[in-house]
Amino acid sequence: MEVDVRGDLEYAIRQLKKKLQIDGIKRELKRREYYEKPSVKKRRKAAEALRKLRKFNRLRNRV
Repeated sequence: MEVDVRGDLEYAIRQLKKKLQIDGIKRELKRREYYEKPSVKKRRKAAEALRKLRKFNRLRNRV
């Protein structure tokens, strides 16, 4: 992941944080910090799939 510094370090840090949030890397690191039971993992994946589907439908209906 690359961020253009352009002499302003604060700006570069904000851009990096934004890219990490969009990619979901920060969330993934937090999730892997502790063991997740298979039943909890299954529920989380189902919730994520539902969230993705709703977002897709919302974007599709906008056009």
